Amino acid sequence: MAKPVRVRFAPSPTGFLHIGGVRTALYNWLWARQQGGKFILRVEDTDRDRSTEAAVAAIFDSMRWLGLDWDEGPFVGGEHGPYFQMQRLAVYQQYAQKLIAAGGAYRCYCSAEDLQRARAEHKARTGSEQGFRYPGTCRNRSDQPDKPFAIRLRVPEQGVIAWDDLIKGRLEFPVETQQDAVLIRNNGVPLYNLGAVVDDITMEITLVARADDHVINTPQQILIYNALGVEPPQFAHMPLILGGSGEKLSKRDAAVAALDYREQGYLPDGLLNYLVRLGWSHGDQEIFTRQEMIEKFDWEHVGSKGGRWDQKKLSSVQATHLRMLTPEQAAAQALPFMRARGLAVTDGDPRLAAAAALVQPRSTTLVEIAEAVDYFFRDPPVIDEAAAKKLLTPESAPKLEALAAQLTALEPFERGIIEQAIKAWLDQTGSQIQDVAQAARVALTGRKASPGLFEVMEVLGKERTLARLAAGAARARTDR
Repeated sequence: MAKPVRVRFAPSPTGFLHIGGVRTALYNWLWARQQGGKFILRVEDTDRDRSTEAAVAAIFDSMRWLGLDWDEGPFVGGEHGPYFQMQRLAVYQQYAQKLIAAGGAYRCYCSAEDLQRARAEHKARTGSEQGFRYPGTCRNRSDQPDKPFAIRLRVPEQGVIAWDDLIKGRLEFPVETQQDAVLIRNNGVPLYNLGAVVDDITMEITLVARADDHVINTPQQILIYNALGVEPPQFAHMPLILGGSGEKLSKRDAAVAALDYREQGYLPDGLLNYLVRLGWSHGDQEIFTRQEMIEKFDWEHVGSKGGRWDQKKLSSVQATHLRMLTPEQAAAQALPFMRARGLAVTDGDPRLAAAAALVQPRSTTLVEIAEAVDYFFRDPPVIDEAAAKKLLTPESAPKLEALAAQLTALEPFERGIIEQAIKAWLDQTGSQIQDVAQAARVALTGRKASPGLFEVMEVLGKERTLARLAAGAARARTDR
């Protein structure tokens, strides 16, 4: 009987949560949710020089914003904690002693100066420091001097390390490619490979799914599993996300911190939809709801080649997800960005959903919605001076006043009634809508471009529509 699925995401808090890390978390989360398993979040904080509390907070903030909830980990708890590595040092020491007892590791008393001399000797022989391997000075020591020591892995002298990767297929590494690497420093803090293996064992992880650049660590980790007599989990190494030039994704190609996309007004589901397709496919389907991603995700269709970041494609996917929201949902999510623009808008403002509905089809992000509806909630609206100079001319003033006169008695002040009244007025006077529409648009919105004029009037309401037309006419008469 197969073990229950238990997967993990184990970021290091040495900076922001990278967009590549988000995809790793997403694939693990999807698999756990689909299989009815557990998704564990743990923090690999053993790099004390670079780990920061701000980075830890950013990890949690990013995961919460993305909706990638965890079943075990910080703030949630679980039977396998603690979930910060620096709180687990005693556990690593316990397993290190098991390795020593089993002959899979040994104490190394070499000082930094000893290792520096060994590197210098290697360079003298080869002409380069490249290819230096620990020479095994302490490998067969039986004494235990009262000196600081690290703990090193004892690599077998021959053999092959192999595993069947769910993405890359069969991978094999001769043991000659490995060296007796340090597992625990002389200060008691583990290096990555021991910490990851011990955590994965004690947290009962069944699949380690992580980025392709970890392939180099897997042979060493399998050696640790073997030395402990523990069956390794399955492995899946995902290709890296590439920039437009084919190199590793960088800030030149995209905002690489997850929270940058929140600040830019992206929807979590839109970003996750784009990321899930950046390495995985389900036929020709491009747009997925979160539930569809959970139902359809598999490892079989995760590609072995890195996907290239395409900002235009991201924007297209994002815009589609924005249009999938109801106007009420779009307005509610855009509200913080509206307030960030200085707009005093209450949650229950009846104009919110109506305004969002007008601009939603032409927007890509929540920031764009907030910008597009600004004039509905700002009195007076910000005026595009170039547009005003061109369109609010003395000739337009009487037209704006005549337009306002047609609107004064209208009740209810709704799009259909507004449109009918204005068309009747235009027919009666032999005029065309373009004779007044451009000047009216600038007067009402401050801009040359906006949604339909009748729709804008309806959302503004009669009082504000008449006031803005009057202000526009007054400016047209005097601003010359």
